[in-house]
Amino acid sequence: MKGIIMIIDGMGDRPLKALGYKTPLESAITPNMDKMAENGICGIMDPIKPGIRPGSDTSHISILGYDPYEVYTGRGPFEAAGVGVNVLPGDIAFRCNFSTADENGIITDRRAGRIREGTEELARSINDINVDQDVKVIFKESTGHRAVLVLRGPGLSDKVSDADPKHEGKPPKMVVALDGSQEANKTANILNKIVKESYEILKNHPLNLKLIDAGKHPANIIIPRGAGAVPNVQPFSEKYGLKPVCIAETGLIKGIAKIAGMELVDIEGATGGIDTNLENIKNGILETASKDYDFMLINVDGADEAGHDGQMEEKIKFIEKVDAVIGDLMQIEDVYFILTADHSTPISTMDHTGDPVPIVIYGPEVRVDDVKKFNERSVTNGGLCRIRGNNIMDILMDLMNLSTKFGA
Repeated sequence: MKGIIMIIDGMGDRPLKALGYKTPLESAITPNMDKMAENGICGIMDPIKPGIRPGSDTSHISILGYDPYEVYTGRGPFEAAGVGVNVLPGDIAFRCNFSTADENGIITDRRAGRIREGTEELARSINDINVDQDVKVIFKESTGHRAVLVLRGPGLSDKVSDADPKHEGKPPKMVVALDGSQEANKTANILNKIVKESYEILKNHPLNLKLIDAGKHPANIIIPRGAGAVPNVQPFSEKYGLKPVCIAETGLIKGIAKIAGMELVDIEGATGGIDTNLENIKNGILETASKDYDFMLINVDGADEAGHDGQMEEKIKFIEKVDAVIGDLMQIEDVYFILTADHSTPISTMDHTGDPVPIVIYGPEVRVDDVKKFNERSVTNGGLCRIRGNNIMDILMDLMNLSTKFGA
């Protein structure tokens, strides 16, 4: 038997007045998810624990059976590993956004118009900028507006704040030391220089001038956040005795998988947005499922993007497109298929919330319950009841008859 966990990033939501107090998932036409629910065992799941607003990183760490309070040092190391940077012990890594700033230094678009192309050119102009003679700056683009920054050198610390103002209409925050140490002060000063210098380098970059001429938002500044040191993680294969593989769109999830020792499958056209190539993703999953892997982690990100952007109709449409993919994936044989989300990203808040998410387990010998629809409310009547993210791998291992008995 194989195990598959498919995570529809940010799929969970809250009831909306515009939808007659239904959620986007309740409003979407999802015959295949409903069929999976009707023939599986359902419940709701708190990715970390009730009321905790999880990040995509901490929730995936928890779902894979690791303790995020021990493993998670910050988002940066996972992003860096996910885009192919060979992070080393002592490196301090950050997740970054390409953003848009006006001539007064005010951020007018945190995601630079959801830029899709050309960021590798921008990254090359930032990579190796000299802001401290002892510290090497490694900068690399990720998917879309995302990028990573790694600082390598003596006397650095990850105990620094973010530059991200979180909302448009504000300048980048001044990065400060969080513990008052000399190392953190040094790191904060370097980051503030990088943010300032990035604007000077990028504002007149040929790509940005073309974007401005086309009436689009230029990617003319970088905003670091999510500082972290490289964590020490037990390999997934050693932890569970399974041969794992991951299909994901964003550098963050790829990095989590890579640090956990999973193999990665890259999918052409996987953007991490609502415009992602779901057909290619589906074909990649089917091809990978036919190979000798025991476990597959899948992450599809578009619903989360729509939630963050407050795009209700787009979120509904994307969920329906994913449902069509799931119809084909249900043909995979000899597999336990777990479908869930890593968190809720409600249209009303345009950010992650601590609301639990729906979950269904589909496969042979599951105790099928009476749930007929896959959505946030219907699954509350399911046989799984309410579980936490770190319960999933234990349940999966037991279904696969691979768990170790506790006691005599």
